[in-house]
Amino acid sequence: MGEKTEKVEKLAGPLLNFVFTAIPIIINACQAVYKIYVRLPIEYVYLLIGAVMCFMGGFYPTVFAALQAAEHGGLATVRKALSALSEEIMVIVEANKKDDQVDEDGDGIPDTRQISGKELLQRKAKLVLAKMDPEKVNAALTAIYRVWMSVLAVLTIKFARTIALSLTISKYIKK
Repeated sequence: MGEKTEKVEKLAGPLLNFVFTAIPIIINACQAVYKIYVRLPIEYVYLLIGAVMCFMGGFYPTVFAALQAAEHGGLATVRKALSALSEEIMVIVEANKKDDQVDEDGDGIPDTRQISGKELLQRKAKLVLAKMDPEKVNAALTAIYRVWMSVLAVLTIKFARTIALSLTISKYIKK
């Protein structure tokens, strides 16, 4: 057990650095793609979605059912939830950058480079818990979970798949 703990402690620092470096890049890339999506005319969006679905092969009905289930389950709330989570993550990333510069003992070397992996994990966990808004994160995760469960229900239950398809067909017939 001690050997595994030592390996985890050795990997904790580099892994945390990677996570805190990669997350802002991923968030910025997703925001850039969303900005492009919003600017595109709706016909181009439909063209791109259709092209993706054409190349899904036998998965086309599954992708269609999943998208419709997500839409009926609250896709708009998921967008808001992801936005709220990305804001919270960016607050934590900025706090992490400041924490990585702290030198409480005054020896010229940041404290995060001098402590063990276990202490580093504890320090970063306290930082995350102190900087995040638990109500905001809970609401966002709840919204994502709710939509995820509706998609799972559609994909696992044949009747739910048929209902999602019929809702979509009736929506277009009403137009």
